[in-house]
Amino acid sequence: MFIFISFIVWRTIDLLTSLITPHLIPFLGFFPYKELLADYKLPVFLSSFANFDGTQYLTLVREGYNTYTQAYFPLYFLIVRAASVLFPMLYSARLHNNLIASLFVSNLSFLIGLFLFNKFLLLLFPKEKTSAKWIILFLLLFPTSFFFGAVYTEGLFFLLFIGSLLFLHKKNYWAASLFAILASATRFVGIFLLIPFLFHFINLRTIGYWKLKKIKFDFKVYYITIISPLLGLGAYMIYLWRTVKDPLFFFNAQPVFGANRSTHLILLPQVYYRYFKILFTAQWNFQYFISLIEVIFFTFILIILCLDFYNIIRTYKTNRQSPIANRFFYLLSLNVFSFINLVLPTFTGTFSSIPRYALMSISAFIFLGQIKNKTTKVAFLGTFLILHIILLGFFIQGYFVG
Repeated sequence: MFIFISFIVWRTIDLLTSLITPHLIPFLGFFPYKELLADYKLPVFLSSFANFDGTQYLTLVREGYNTYTQAYFPLYFLIVRAASVLFPMLYSARLHNNLIASLFVSNLSFLIGLFLFNKFLLLLFPKEKTSAKWIILFLLLFPTSFFFGAVYTEGLFFLLFIGSLLFLHKKNYWAASLFAILASATRFVGIFLLIPFLFHFINLRTIGYWKLKKIKFDFKVYYITIISPLLGLGAYMIYLWRTVKDPLFFFNAQPVFGANRSTHLILLPQVYYRYFKILFTAQWNFQYFISLIEVIFFTFILIILCLDFYNIIRTYKTNRQSPIANRFFYLLSLNVFSFINLVLPTFTGTFSSIPRYALMSISAFIFLGQIKNKTTKVAFLGTFLILHIILLGFFIQGYFVG
C-alpha cells in the first residue's frame, strides 16, 4: 500500500506542476518535432511529458528507424508500438494512441518496478523495513525522477534493471537473464548488469553455497546468466551491422543530436576543466545555470557513491562474521554499477543529461535512505522536492534540464 500511495502522490505532484507552470514560466521549446505534440490534441499538461527525446520516441513508434535515429535503443518504442493496440482510436487519428501508450508503458513499468524494488530492498535489509521506505522516497522525490513517468526509457529500464537484480538474488537465473537481455536492449548501460551477476556468483562460490545446499553446480546456467546482459546489445549490434553496416552506429550517431558529445575518449578532469571554464567565463543565461546544475548533480552523486563505497567496506570489515556480511557483494556490485552509470557518459566530454542518468545510480539512494539522522533525511527530501518542482516546470515549458 505504501508503494501505491507514494506513486499516486508523486504523479499528483507532477501533474499539478505541469498544470501550473505554464502560467509562471514562458515557453521556450527548442527541440525537434515539437509540432508533432499538437497533432495528438491531448491536454498540454500531458503531452508536455513527451518533450525533447520524447518526440523522437513518438516518431520511432510511428515510422521506425530513419537516418541517425539508431542512437535510440529499440525495445522501448517497440513495446509502445505493441501497447498502442490496447487503446481505442481516440480523438481523430491513430497517432493519439502512441502518446497515450507511451505514458502508459512508462508509468506502469515504473510502478511495477517500485514494487520489485521494495521486495529487493527487503531482501537486502530484512530487519530494516523503514530504510526501504526512505530509499524509495529519495528515489521518488529526486529532482529529475519525473523522467520515470515521461516518454523516456527510464521507467521501463528501471523495471528491467531491478527485476534482473531481484530474480538474481532469488537465484531464479532464467528470469534474471531474460530481464538483463531486455535491459541491454533498452539502454547501453544495461550491459553492466554483468557486474552484479559476476559478484553474485563469486559470493556463492565464496560461501560454498552449492556444497552447503548439496546442489549440483550447473555450468550452462552459470555461463548463460553471466553473458545475458550482453545479448540484448549484441542483437541490436547485429541489426545495425545488417542495416547500416556499422554495429556501433548507436554510438557514432550521438554527435548528430547535439549536447556537444564527442566520439573520442575524454577523461573526467578534462570535462571538469570545460565546465569550470564555462562557469567562470560564460554569460549568465539559462544554459549557464543548466551547466551549473549538471556539474553540481554529478559532483553530489559522485561524493555520495564514494561515501557509500567507504561505508560498505567499513561495515564488511567490522561485521565479517555476521549475517550483514552476506549482503556485502550485492551492495558492492551495485556501487560499482552506479559508478559506471554515472561516469560513463562523461567520457563523451560533457555532463549533459547527468541529472537524468543519475537516476540509475541506485546506490546513492540506498545510502541516503540509510542516513541515521531523521532531520538530515527530511532536509534532503525537502530540497529534492523543491528542485523537482522547479526542474519539471522548466522541462514542461521546453527548457532542457536533462
